Amino acid sequence: MLQKTFFSLSLVLATLIIPESAVSAFPLERVEVNTQEDLSFDEQLWGDFSRPGDRQSLITAIDYSLSYLNSPKAVKAYSRYSRSDFNLDRVRRSLTRFRELVVMAESAVELQEKVKSEFVFYQSPGKDNQGTVHFTGYFEPTYVASRVRTEEFPYPLYRKPAEFERWGQTHPTRLQLEGKDGLLGDKSILAGNEIVWLRDRLEAFLVQVQGSARLQLTDGTTMSITYGGSTNYSYTSIGGELVKDGVFPKEELTLPKLLAYFESNPQALDHYLPRNNRFIFFYETDGKPPNGSLGVPVTGDRSIATDKSLMPPGALAFIEAPIPQVTANGMIENRMVSRYVLDQDTGSAIKGAGRVDVFLGSGTVAGERAGLINGTGKLYYLLLKD
Repeated sequence: MLQKTFFSLSLVLATLIIPESAVSAFPLERVEVNTQEDLSFDEQLWGDFSRPGDRQSLITAIDYSLSYLNSPKAVKAYSRYSRSDFNLDRVRRSLTRFRELVVMAESAVELQEKVKSEFVFYQSPGKDNQGTVHFTGYFEPTYVASRVRTEEFPYPLYRKPAEFERWGQTHPTRLQLEGKDGLLGDKSILAGNEIVWLRDRLEAFLVQVQGSARLQLTDGTTMSITYGGSTNYSYTSIGGELVKDGVFPKEELTLPKLLAYFESNPQALDHYLPRNNRFIFFYETDGKPPNGSLGVPVTGDRSIATDKSLMPPGALAFIEAPIPQVTANGMIENRMVSRYVLDQDTGSAIKGAGRVDVFLGSGTVAGERAGLINGTGKLYYLLLKD
């Protein structure tokens, strides 16, 4: 994920990932499915045509993928797979036709029938070669921040320093860059490269984990920042470290529990955050939406991140996954959701054919939903019939 513009909450919670059996590129198996029996299309959850915004979000995500698929970057990425079913021309034609169907369809049922007649499905083997895929979620956080350092806002986020390329192969550690308590300040070699300051150290760390943020500034303006580079260390999950130290059983670890633990034990931040030597730099984006690893924006509930050494970049996909939904009374409850999505991102913790990260948008509610996704489902890709 060296080129990924922002990172997933699965990185915060990730524990040791057991390598899956070696598989070839695009290890997708064509399957015969009955779209009414085998795939649980849910008209309201995957795309309620009575709400134009939901259909529009799908069209928007499709257009971003088509922009990528028409780029030299896509030509290079797909050059190795010109003889496979998932060659660039077929992936692009499939997405173009699917867009036409989405625009023309007058109901979800009509779209379902058109897809059934014109497309074939390819399923990911998952983590067990039985199609079981583990889903997590990520989002773009929103925090309050200050353009200047104050007593209330002491924790900085940095742009990449001009001399970064001269740092050599052994980069400074997180401890060396920000200090044990995150307040090294003017004594840091990064001094002078501050973009903005946050009031909470864990918030500043989570912005690095996510790799992007929208910031409500104390002067009344808004700032958006995104990933601008990183030190050359691998990522160490603080969630994984808490599990390793016996603070939580792996199966009980959730983002709310992690946040509650550090709220009750703020001194533990000095112990755990320096274990992650990977340090992230940012740049301002002038309000533009965050980009995924393909260099195009990601769309809430429509973009997914997968292992791009195994899955076709920019392609049309279909997921059945446990994704929290906001109910009419404002509560968040987990439901199995059937949804068309676009594969537009990747992540350091997203390895193998059995991992998918779902982008859920920006802000507090998106963060709450993202922190609750931790379950299994299925992943399919769609191509036009020969």
